[in-house]
Amino acid sequence: MTRLLHVSASPRGAASESLAIASTFLDVYADANPDVEIAHRDLWDGTLPAFGPPAADAKMAIFAGEQPAGEGVAAWAAATAEFRRFDAAERYLFGVPMWNAGVPYVLKQLVDVISQPGLVFGFDPEQGYTGLLRGKKATVIYTSAVYGERRGPAFGRDFQATFFTDWLHWAGIEDVEEIHFRPNLATADADTARQAAHARARELAKTW
Repeated sequence: MTRLLHVSASPRGAASESLAIASTFLDVYADANPDVEIAHRDLWDGTLPAFGPPAADAKMAIFAGEQPAGEGVAAWAAATAEFRRFDAAERYLFGVPMWNAGVPYVLKQLVDVISQPGLVFGFDPEQGYTGLLRGKKATVIYTSAVYGERRGPAFGRDFQATFFTDWLHWAGIEDVEEIHFRPNLATADADTARQAAHARARELAKTW
């Protein structure tokens, strides 16, 4: 059975634009694909493991062809378990609000926890990195309240989509669709942009 994992990086619940767009997408997708299992990962539920000194030591041990030791054993097991949960899906829907020109720290934490040698990537001293999450697909909902592509630098810069879509490609997920909702909420009516984002979500969900 195909599995879709919805990963939410927004802590705003019913007030979240990315969660609302994701809900529209998932409603249409579920109707069009009744045999697909849909799972949800709320990155704010407190279950993401830390990636501190023991985990970093374990990662470098794996890089060196060794086994983790001491506190690194449990840290590596936690990172591996988080990766297995992520890797169990063939398709991903990510809700990614912009925070300070980038992504919420919990999404970066997920990236740092699962981006491990032999799991998300391989490495060759001469050829460099190889993404191992091949054959998967992702749709990313990017939202921002002030930043927009046609606005000047006083409205911010995009280290959100540039970072996360690049990470997906680096990890081996080449088939990536994007849904953008980027109204300037301080000066403009957001309804037109909101309707366009939800329409894009519905159309994409029918054929994705």
